[in-house]
Amino acid sequence: MQADFSYELVFDSAGFQLAITILADREPVGGQLREDAEAAGFRILECCSLDEFASGASGALGDLVLVDCAEADAAVVALLSRLDMRAGKSGAQIVVSTTMASLDAVFGCFAMSGAQILVDPCRAERVIAIGRVLAHVPNLRLRELAEEDRLMLLRLTEQVGKIAERLEGLSPGQREGGGAFRFESPTQTFAQQGEEYSASREKPPQLPAGDRIRRMIQARQLRARFFDAELFADPAWDILLDLAAAKSERRRVSVTSLCIAAGVPATTGLRWISQMVDAGLLVRIPDPHDRRRAHIALDDTTVDAMARYFEAIGVTAEELLAV
Repeated sequence: MQADFSYELVFDSAGFQLAITILADREPVGGQLREDAEAAGFRILECCSLDEFASGASGALGDLVLVDCAEADAAVVALLSRLDMRAGKSGAQIVVSTTMASLDAVFGCFAMSGAQILVDPCRAERVIAIGRVLAHVPNLRLRELAEEDRLMLLRLTEQVGKIAERLEGLSPGQREGGGAFRFESPTQTFAQQGEEYSASREKPPQLPAGDRIRRMIQARQLRARFFDAELFADPAWDILLDLAAAKSERRRVSVTSLCIAAGVPATTGLRWISQMVDAGLLVRIPDPHDRRRAHIALDDTTVDAMARYFEAIGVTAEELLAV
């Protein structure tokens, strides 16, 4: 049975039907996006290629912008950056489909709008992305679906739900009984100088050498030879380990590389990265040589937390790692 994803028409607070702009160079994908957008209750404001939109034939931007970008040359990157700026100012939401080869260039374009970026998505994943947008519109009702369609939607949304659940409530810095970081209070020693006392704290731990962290990563990956890899899927920790090793090696990490290190599908890895940036665990760093690109790194507080973790398990900058 063909799934019916149709919603009732969606309206804003003023009673106007929400509009959508669809930009796609691949005709089959553009056709699917149009069908799904209409089924979701949006009014099609524009449906054209990226080049046509960039030519200025239409200056309007919908409440939702769906973009299919398989290749990101200089002209496309410039257009995406403008869309990000316009959406960031207007409040429009953006969903971008791209390929693994173009991920770094596309990711670097979106810093203001909070765009959903999908990597080599299937049609169902695009529908789910539209559904996440509709989730913020009140009083919507999804038509009844067959049981197998319900199960399909449940599986597709499960990963997003897990990310939100595991990272819910995380915030930068320290919080009593919660938060992204939990630190023990540093001990203090006192040195007597005549009648005066000076308090000095222990030197904060440093990250171990990158190759030692890499050995931990390799040991984690080795489990997949003997067990189902999904049993040990922990993308957040794999991301932290990879970035810790890169920090120790003074090496920059691209988004594409980090998605691979996460050990999950690229779109899922990208969601984890975005959530961890929002939680203050990671930071987005513009490429100093190419402002259209961005790298991901550990926040300074996260570096300290990772160093304390390695010290707690006996892996320090001074000690050898025993695997």
